[in-house]
Amino acid sequence: MSARRAGQDPVRAHLLVIDDDDRTRDLLKEYLTRHGFGVSTAADAAGARKLLASLRFDLLVVDVMMPGEDGFSLTRWLRARAGDAGAAPVLILTARGQPDDRIEGLRLGADDYLSKPFDPEELVLRIQAILRRVAARPAAQGQIKLGLCVFDMARGELTADGAPVRLTESETNLLRTLANAAHAAVDRGDLPGGGDAGGRAVDIQVTRLRRKIEIDPANPRYLRTVRGRGYMLTPD
Repeated sequence: MSARRAGQDPVRAHLLVIDDDDRTRDLLKEYLTRHGFGVSTAADAAGARKLLASLRFDLLVVDVMMPGEDGFSLTRWLRARAGDAGAAPVLILTARGQPDDRIEGLRLGADDYLSKPFDPEELVLRIQAILRRVAARPAAQGQIKLGLCVFDMARGELTADGAPVRLTESETNLLRTLANAAHAAVDRGDLPGGGDAGGRAVDIQVTRLRRKIEIDPANPRYLRTVRGRGYMLTPD
């Protein structure tokens, strides 16, 4: 099975729900979890920022009317972040349903807008539609930079400071698969060799690759472990 780009498979997508209302937040988590999503929650923008600093999410469901920093401000901050970190899809979910509010949310970079009260089934369908659009974006092409290393995806060639680095066929396939899903977690079972011996073959290949691309393989910067899922490549 080929690797998925972020959001390609909504069943495995990891969502962040941000809402200051405890009941709404809990109901959303329960409902979305029942529909196969992984769900984390935050009660305010500050809590969301902490989670976003350490985790990557496939989509954010953001309430607008929250104490302190509101959802519009959080969306503006998110879109100002560099690279893929600031490109996470956002669905605005709020009681403010006036046209001007919808326009403001979309102007700030939200991908969709759903007014409260809402039908939970519609929320799921809108999330799935956003994730399908994200999945349809072209995969990474050309070369990717990993510190001093450069990986040519078309040729399957790795260089370090201009000097060629020998890769086995298995290492090339693994690195190409991760590069095609750059900045997104790829489940261990979806990586080449991931279905064998509980994914142990993948772990061995990852260890070998880290020795070739990382300055400190024990503390990887580019080929990261995602607990409970698999691995993620984070090129420059």
